[in-house]
Amino acid sequence: MYTKEVFNQKMNRWINIDAENEAELKNLYRDFGIDREFVDYSLDRNERAHLDYDQATDVLLLIFNAPNRRKIDNHYETVPVTFILVDRTLITVTTQQSNYLYFEIKNYLEKNPESTLFELLFSSLFIVSDQYFPFVEGMDRERKRISNLLKEKTTKQNLLLLSDLETGIVYFVTASRQNVLLVQQVKSHGIYRRLSDQEKERLDDVLIEAQQLVEMTQLSSQILQQLSGTYNNILNNNLNDTMRVLTVLSVLLTVPTIVSGFFGMNMPLPLEHSAIGWVITIIVSLFLWLGLSYILRKLMK
Repeated sequence: MYTKEVFNQKMNRWINIDAENEAELKNLYRDFGIDREFVDYSLDRNERAHLDYDQATDVLLLIFNAPNRRKIDNHYETVPVTFILVDRTLITVTTQQSNYLYFEIKNYLEKNPESTLFELLFSSLFIVSDQYFPFVEGMDRERKRISNLLKEKTTKQNLLLLSDLETGIVYFVTASRQNVLLVQQVKSHGIYRRLSDQEKERLDDVLIEAQQLVEMTQLSSQILQQLSGTYNNILNNNLNDTMRVLTVLSVLLTVPTIVSGFFGMNMPLPLEHSAIGWVITIIVSLFLWLGLSYILRKLMK
């Protein structure tokens, strides 16, 4: 998809292009004189959030992490979104997984047609950060649901659900931290001095939103880790109890085995010719078994 919008009294342009259309993307970059390295950044689906600036051509590139609305292997992940400022134009490069951002940014631009180029850029970053919160809140609700299921019964399926949730929140924690570092890079970059007070204020809003997201995802991650550790301890404790019971049973079962084995030896033995000898051996085994049970019960307490 290739779309073009003009705003701010037709002084600025916003172009959104799909990263899947590699040929058209390269042509667009060539028309604007954008460095080939920036093209590679836009096409790399594993690119981390960062800032790059070409002083010779005055091209600013930002790669920001956005949430992928579709789950992958039962957990959420993030995708990079490219923002390029060049020649009074904002170029956004989205993928099939992040194309929903185009409609969010377009909606903002329709409500704020007088926005400057940097205001649109920073508002877009704010929109991206804001998209995380419903997912994090949904993860918190899912965590509570899984926790209730685990309290009822600690099954493998429920533990796998908890593991998927942990994986998703790790992606969000990492992505949100990178986003904060990116915004801080913008504030420390020389281009920050070119911003108006209103643009700087908008950038501060982005930083606050990104930091709130970091705190929220970190809190969710810590709770999940604590919950996972708790149930690991419960499982280990259950295993210890099971092994203790099995150990006690194996010890108790050796008593009749020893007694019967003793009277089964091929040599003269007491009660060898008694008609009730087998009853006496059973009684002896029972008394020894009860005595050993009593001793083990005391030791286990």
